[in-house]
Amino acid sequence: QVQLVESGGGLVQPGGSLRLSCAASGSSFRTYAMGWFRQAPGKEREFVAAINSSGGTTSYARSVKGRFTISRDNGENTVFLQMNSLKPDDTAVYFCATLPWVGSSDPGNYRGQGTQVTVSS
Repeated sequence: QVQLVESGGGLVQPGGSLRLSCAASGSSFRTYAMGWFRQAPGKEREFVAAINSSGGTTSYARSVKGRFTISRDNGENTVFLQMNSLKPDDTAVYFCATLPWVGSSDPGNYRGQGTQVTVSS
């Protein structure tokens, strides 16, 4: 079993940056591909980014490619999402989740509660 806890959200102005962290418990973390997702009020859940178990393969939604970077530290059981050049459309609750495989755009069995990101002037 894996427990996931996100942190790092907040209020930021357009053009600003935030770094989200997802801390995992359990020794099996390093065997999972991981993903970030987001959901804005009244909108469907959206895939944001994914990373394979070793960190060597990543993928991104078209809407964030070139602005967001996913990474992981298996020694610290943590996955990160560096978000740059933020836009108001990036406002959402962001959560991390295990993935059944790195190419999946749907979360797997484990997900965190989420952290709010608000981009506004």
